[in-house]
Amino acid sequence: MTASLVVTVVGPDRPGIVNRLSDCAQRLGANWAASRMANLAGQFAGMVHFEVAEARADELAKALAALESADLHVVIARSGAASPATALRRVRLELVGHDRPGIVRDLSGSLAQRGVSIEELETQVASAAMSGESLFKVKAVLAVPEGLPNDELRRGLEALANEMMVDVELG
Repeated sequence: MTASLVVTVVGPDRPGIVNRLSDCAQRLGANWAASRMANLAGQFAGMVHFEVAEARADELAKALAALESADLHVVIARSGAASPATALRRVRLELVGHDRPGIVRDLSGSLAQRGVSIEELETQVASAAMSGESLFKVKAVLAVPEGLPNDELRRGLEALANEMMVDVELG
């Protein structure tokens, strides 16, 4: 039996954080299954999915928790048994518009109302090529219920895009 641990680590970015995580995993025979990491405003923010033998899961969790310090925060979530899969399909979404507060809230609210889950989300503020104005860009992977046709999802997002004055593309 294999256990899954999802670990989130946040703290001032510095060399060696990833090495400390991978060293814990290696010592306890865990597999580094997936990860997402970034430097955001000088802070290291990382999420790692470890797979480890059930018999060693508590030991791995304890070793990872020991990495916690005054400036490095570690959160560990142990996955339970997988829930029965509902029929979902993956849809890519891209959004671009003038930066303003509330874009993620409005977008995520519209998706949640339709039963759509956000599996991956990447956002950034960038300068527009010609004007130099701040543009807010979103790239996401959505888990869309099979009962929600792409045309219906597109219509709902286009209405939101018009209201927010942004461009939305589904792929």
